[in-house]
Amino acid sequence: MTIELELQVASTSDAVPGREAFENWLASALRDCDDVGLAIRVVDETEMQALNSRYRGQDKPTNVLSFPADLPEALRGRIEPEPLGDIVICASIVETESKAQGKPTAHHWAHLTIHGLLHLLGHDHQEKVQAQAMEALEIDCLSRLGIPDPYGR
Repeated sequence: MTIELELQVASTSDAVPGREAFENWLASALRDCDDVGLAIRVVDETEMQALNSRYRGQDKPTNVLSFPADLPEALRGRIEPEPLGDIVICASIVETESKAQGKPTAHHWAHLTIHGLLHLLGHDHQEKVQAQAMEALEIDCLSRLGIPDPYGR
Protein backbone atom coordinates (compact mmCIF):
# COMPACT_ATOMS: atom_id res chain seq x y z
CA MET A 1 0.00 0.00 0.00
CA THR A 2 1.20 3.46 -0.93
CA ILE A 3 0.05 6.67 0.70
CA GLU A 4 0.41 9.74 -1.48
CA LEU A 5 0.33 12.54 1.08
CA GLU A 6 0.22 16.23 0.32
CA LEU A 7 1.26 17.95 3.54
CA GLN A 8 0.51 21.67 3.79
CA VAL A 9 1.71 23.60 6.82
CA ALA A 10 -0.02 26.96 7.10
CA SER A 11 0.61 27.37 10.81
CA THR A 12 3.07 29.41 12.80
CA SER A 13 3.58 26.53 15.25
CA ASP A 14 7.09 25.14 15.37
CA ALA A 15 5.80 21.84 16.82
CA VAL A 16 4.12 20.45 13.69
CA PRO A 17 5.12 16.82 13.09
CA GLY A 18 6.98 15.92 9.92
CA ARG A 19 5.75 14.00 6.88
CA GLU A 20 7.17 10.69 8.13
CA ALA A 21 5.16 10.89 11.38
CA PHE A 22 1.92 11.63 9.51
CA GLU A 23 2.58 8.79 7.05
CA ASN A 24 3.24 6.37 9.91
CA TRP A 25 0.00 7.35 11.68
CA LEU A 26 -2.02 7.08 8.47
CA ALA A 27 -0.52 3.68 7.65
CA SER A 28 -1.72 2.29 10.99
CA ALA A 29 -5.31 2.91 9.87
CA LEU A 30 -4.87 2.12 6.17
CA ARG A 31 -3.11 -1.23 6.42
CA ASP A 32 -5.96 -3.06 4.66
CA CYS A 33 -6.48 -0.45 1.93
CA ASP A 34 -5.24 -0.04 -1.61
CA ASP A 35 -3.08 2.89 -2.63
CA VAL A 36 -4.62 6.18 -1.53
CA GLY A 37 -4.02 9.88 -1.80
CA LEU A 38 -4.97 12.61 0.64
CA ALA A 39 -3.98 16.01 1.88
CA ILE A 40 -3.34 17.15 5.42
CA ARG A 41 -3.36 20.89 6.03
CA VAL A 42 -2.10 22.17 9.38
CA VAL A 43 -3.57 25.57 10.20
CA ASP A 44 -3.86 28.22 12.90
CA GLU A 45 -7.09 29.06 14.73
CA THR A 46 -8.19 31.84 12.36
CA GLU A 47 -8.31 29.56 9.33
CA MET A 48 -9.84 26.70 11.30
CA GLN A 49 -12.58 28.96 12.65
CA ALA A 50 -13.39 30.17 9.14
CA LEU A 51 -13.63 26.58 7.85
CA ASN A 52 -15.69 25.40 10.82
CA SER A 53 -18.06 28.35 10.42
CA ARG A 54 -18.47 27.87 6.69
CA TYR A 55 -18.84 24.08 6.57
CA ARG A 56 -20.32 23.21 9.98
CA GLY A 57 -22.05 26.43 10.98
CA GLN A 58 -19.99 26.70 14.17
CA ASP A 59 -18.22 30.02 14.53
CA LYS A 60 -15.28 28.73 16.57
CA PRO A 61 -12.10 26.83 15.85
CA THR A 62 -12.02 23.06 16.30
CA ASN A 63 -9.22 20.51 16.44
CA VAL A 64 -9.82 18.56 13.20
CA LEU A 65 -12.08 18.68 10.15
CA SER A 66 -12.34 16.16 7.33
CA PHE A 67 -13.48 16.80 3.78
CA PRO A 68 -14.05 13.57 1.83
CA ALA A 69 -13.23 13.65 -1.87
CA ASP A 70 -16.32 14.25 -3.98
CA LEU A 71 -15.36 12.47 -7.18
CA PRO A 72 -17.91 12.08 -9.95
CA GLU A 73 -18.96 8.44 -10.28
CA ALA A 74 -17.37 8.28 -13.75
CA LEU A 75 -13.92 8.92 -12.19
CA ARG A 76 -14.17 6.48 -9.27
CA GLY A 77 -11.64 3.69 -9.66
CA ARG A 78 -9.98 5.45 -12.60
CA ILE A 79 -7.64 7.75 -10.68
CA GLU A 80 -4.62 6.24 -8.96
CA PRO A 81 -4.09 6.55 -6.17
CA GLU A 82 -7.75 7.00 -5.28
CA PRO A 83 -8.08 10.40 -3.51
CA LEU A 84 -9.72 10.11 -0.09
CA GLY A 85 -10.01 13.83 0.63
CA ASP A 86 -8.52 16.42 2.96
CA ILE A 87 -7.88 16.58 6.70
CA VAL A 88 -7.40 19.97 8.36
CA ILE A 89 -5.81 20.06 11.82
CA CYS A 90 -5.39 23.13 14.04
CA ALA A 91 -1.89 23.06 15.55
CA SER A 92 -2.57 25.33 18.53
CA ILE A 93 -5.66 23.37 19.56
CA VAL A 94 -3.72 20.09 19.38
CA GLU A 95 -1.09 21.58 21.66
CA THR A 96 -3.64 23.09 24.10
CA GLU A 97 -5.75 19.91 24.28
CA SER A 98 -2.78 17.61 24.78
CA LYS A 99 -1.57 19.70 27.72
CA ALA A 100 -5.07 19.91 29.24
CA GLN A 101 -5.50 16.14 28.89
CA GLY A 102 -2.01 15.34 30.20
CA LYS A 103 -1.01 13.51 27.01
CA PRO A 104 2.16 13.72 24.95
CA THR A 105 1.50 16.13 22.09
CA ALA A 106 2.67 13.57 19.52
CA HIS A 107 0.05 11.11 20.78
CA HIS A 108 -2.70 13.69 20.33
CA TRP A 109 -1.44 14.54 16.82
CA ALA A 110 -1.60 10.82 15.98
CA HIS A 111 -5.09 10.48 17.44
CA LEU A 112 -6.52 13.46 15.56
CA THR A 113 -4.84 12.39 12.31
CA ILE A 114 -6.38 8.92 12.60
CA HIS A 115 -9.73 10.40 13.68
CA GLY A 116 -9.78 12.62 10.59
CA LEU A 117 -8.78 9.74 8.35
CA LEU A 118 -11.56 7.52 9.70
CA HIS A 119 -14.04 10.25 8.75
CA LEU A 120 -12.63 10.17 5.20
CA LEU A 121 -13.19 6.41 5.20
CA GLY A 122 -16.87 6.93 6.04
CA HIS A 123 -16.91 6.54 9.83
CA ASP A 124 -18.87 8.93 12.03
CA HIS A 125 -19.71 9.51 15.68
CA GLN A 126 -23.09 11.24 15.62
CA GLU A 127 -24.91 8.29 17.20
CA LYS A 128 -23.71 6.41 20.30
CA VAL A 129 -23.24 3.10 18.45
CA GLN A 130 -21.29 4.84 15.67
CA ALA A 131 -19.14 6.67 18.23
CA GLN A 132 -18.31 3.42 20.05
CA ALA A 133 -17.33 1.72 16.79
CA MET A 134 -15.19 4.66 15.65
CA GLU A 135 -13.49 4.97 19.03
CA ALA A 136 -12.69 1.24 18.99
CA LEU A 137 -11.02 1.67 15.59
CA GLU A 138 -9.04 4.67 16.86
CA ILE A 139 -7.90 2.74 19.94
CA ASP A 140 -6.84 -0.21 17.76
CA CYS A 141 -4.87 1.95 15.31
CA LEU A 142 -3.18 3.86 18.12
CA SER A 143 -2.31 0.68 20.02
CA ARG A 144 -0.41 -0.56 16.93
CA LEU A 145 1.68 2.59 17.30
CA GLY A 146 2.28 1.98 21.02
CA ILE A 147 -0.06 4.82 21.99
CA PRO A 148 -2.46 4.20 24.90
CA ASP A 149 -6.23 4.54 24.71
CA PRO A 150 -6.90 8.29 24.26
CA TYR A 151 -10.22 7.94 26.04
CA GLY A 152 -8.56 6.64 29.21
CA ARG A 153 -10.48 3.39 29.47
